[in-house]
Amino acid sequence: MRIFLDTANIDQIKKAVKMGVISGVTTNPSLVAKENTADYETVVKTICGIVNGPDSSVSAEVLSEDAESMIEEGRIKASWAPNVAVKIPSTAAGLEAISTLSKEKIKINMTLCFSVNQAILGARAGTTFVSPFVGRLDDIGHDGMQLIGDIVTVFDHYKLPTQVIAASIRNPLHCVTAAKVGAHIATVPYSVLMQMINHPLTDIGISRFLDDWKKVSQK
Repeated sequence: MRIFLDTANIDQIKKAVKMGVISGVTTNPSLVAKENTADYETVVKTICGIVNGPDSSVSAEVLSEDAESMIEEGRIKASWAPNVAVKIPSTAAGLEAISTLSKEKIKINMTLCFSVNQAILGARAGTTFVSPFVGRLDDIGHDGMQLIGDIVTVFDHYKLPTQVIAASIRNPLHCVTAAKVGAHIATVPYSVLMQMINHPLTDIGISRFLDDWKKVSQK
């Protein structure tokens, strides 16, 4: 399972890239606004320059609501960098835009997906990625990870090329479950990435090794 970082914070992205563990970034207008900048293009281009491997992907979301405007906006955002994936919502207008843009070889991340039906339609329209929002489903009493597993099963059965991104990840256990059910990608906040790294037994082990070495070196 590949790991994307769900943020628009440049410092966090640089730190994660140095660790060698992420291959993509997902952004949205809310995440960009959180960084106190309205210049979405500059932020996305900067991120694309940091995360720029052969299989990298940086998602940039459209703000339009009708298909024609989504298509126009999607073309513009896709021109920002070769590794941009245009985020388009799971709506009728969104599907129309996905169908058009995918035929132009533009990578698409169909976002705000909350059902297998939406995922199937997105795959048929040609989306590169589909992003079911796990945490938001959990918030209203549904099993978000069950949805991930169901979509993966359907895509595998029909050998559909669309990749499943487990989105709206809230904790490290979400990542473990996403990997178990076969999600191709999990996109995680930086705080969750750090939680995935940390383990108390690792810290205890390091401390003991250092204490033992000090005892030996002092003899």
